Amino acid sequence: MLKGWRRKCPNCGKGPLLKGFLKVQDECTVCHEELHHHRADDGPAYLTILIVGHIMMPALHIFFTHYRPEPLVLFTIFALGATLLSLYLLPRIKGAFIAYQWARGLHGFKTR
Repeated sequence: MLKGWRRKCPNCGKGPLLKGFLKVQDECTVCHEELHHHRADDGPAYLTILIVGHIMMPALHIFFTHYRPEPLVLFTIFALGATLLSLYLLPRIKGAFIAYQWARGLHGFKTR
């Protein structure tokens, strides 16, 4: 799963797993492992929302109770923070999902 988190091929760990932001390569450019069988679907998005929510909500509460910023400032900071954190986490979580499926031989991946 660590190889997937780094967005590398789960087989060799060298080739890119994703092309673009979230599109999965059909096959690894280094070891030619077929990767098109994945079915991550909505799992990475749900997990990203769960993680971002659990990080941002306590931070929002602590920040608000200690500093009492203006509402627009608070909204801007936390909207930007949630967006950037989501954009950082989503491809990495999708890579980890695909690597987990590859390791378990799920959804068309050949078992070893």
